[in-house]
Amino acid sequence: MVVLPSERKEGGARFRGPYLRLYASVPAATPLTLRQTLASYSANSVSSVCTNMATYTPESMVEAVRQSPPLDFSTPWNAAWAKDKVIVLTGGSSGFGAGFVEHWASLGATVIFGDIDVERSDVLVRAVRKKTGRDNVHFVYCDVTKWQSQVSLFKEAIKLSPTGGIDTVVANAGIAGEDRFQRPYKIDTAEPPEPDFRIMDVNCTGLMYTAHLAYYYLPRNPGSEPCSPDSDPATRVRDRNLILMGSIASLAPISAQPQYGAAKHAVLGLYRSLRCSSHYQGIRINMICPYFIETPIVLPAARVMLAGGGMGTVDDVVEATTRLVADSRIVGRSIVIGPRAWVKQKDDGEWEVVEKGTPGSVEKPFWEPCADDWEEVEAFNRNIIKTLNAYQALRGWRGWAWDIAKIAWAGLGFGGSAKKK
Repeated sequence: MVVLPSERKEGGARFRGPYLRLYASVPAATPLTLRQTLASYSANSVSSVCTNMATYTPESMVEAVRQSPPLDFSTPWNAAWAKDKVIVLTGGSSGFGAGFVEHWASLGATVIFGDIDVERSDVLVRAVRKKTGRDNVHFVYCDVTKWQSQVSLFKEAIKLSPTGGIDTVVANAGIAGEDRFQRPYKIDTAEPPEPDFRIMDVNCTGLMYTAHLAYYYLPRNPGSEPCSPDSDPATRVRDRNLILMGSIASLAPISAQPQYGAAKHAVLGLYRSLRCSSHYQGIRINMICPYFIETPIVLPAARVMLAGGGMGTVDDVVEATTRLVADSRIVGRSIVIGPRAWVKQKDDGEWEVVEKGTPGSVEKPFWEPCADDWEEVEAFNRNIIKTLNAYQALRGWRGWAWDIAKIAWAGLGFGGSAKKK
């Protein structure tokens, strides 16, 4: 099912991307009991939806997926809300990561970051500790492409955490570089050489390892409560927050960088899939999509092509991400950070770039993409979400107790479908 994006004026800026909203059906791996619960829906509702496709009315599912209202960047917030939070970050030695580490530590958060650059990371830790006068920033060696290396990062973070838990996980590590995906080496040889997929390994697989570990550790955070758009960020210190580092390449093609583009599109797909169901673990997930920013990851060739076109700043990326860290009211939202431009909103909700000082104009580096994914939802997705919520409510405490009993039973060696031969 394909739903075209809509554009609305209220609630701040929307980014109108050159793509359609695509929604997936229930995966084949859905538990048998749940598929049985959906049997009547499959037999009746699907045929009804298909029969009446031409006349169906989209329905908002924002409340059902616990999504917060569209981002209004004029809404007051306080970076001091990040104080005392425990943040785990990958890729913290340079670029955005170093900016995050410095700023969040200065706000009074405990920051534990992983990176492969030991020398640069050690220098950063010493500099930040000297500046803040506190030892609330820590470095742990971590190769994000290695599962056990990431597990070690999270285990060490729990040991270093003053609360014994983690409030925010930022899947930030990423690389770029020469990508020979479509230009293989040694094309005149009989045996094709194995390609170098490091960009994909770091930016996609590494990020998914980080996100997966977040879903293991965040719900276990002592004193935390399930996410809610109605929470009070001034008093809610403990959190369950996952931030994915996407890119403008998540939303649009990027020339000569097929692996980077594929990886960042994968991040967008992961984010859009997870944000509809993360409330089941009480986790709020958000995403950052920077444009070309003045960091080492932007290659000289790219800088030449961007000359005269403007680039974003690390400070703006840090500000936008800090807002997602500090403001627990933001659930299931994403931010594009671009060059600062003076824009004016037209009557139809679209934004146009204007000269500085134009009446009614504002300077904006921030935009919200994918803002209406769950505001106009076709019938199939709508019924799936409603059924999942109803199923969870119906099972209640009895269902929870039954699941715990099954886990205990299996732990004693009596459960499972596999048989020893």
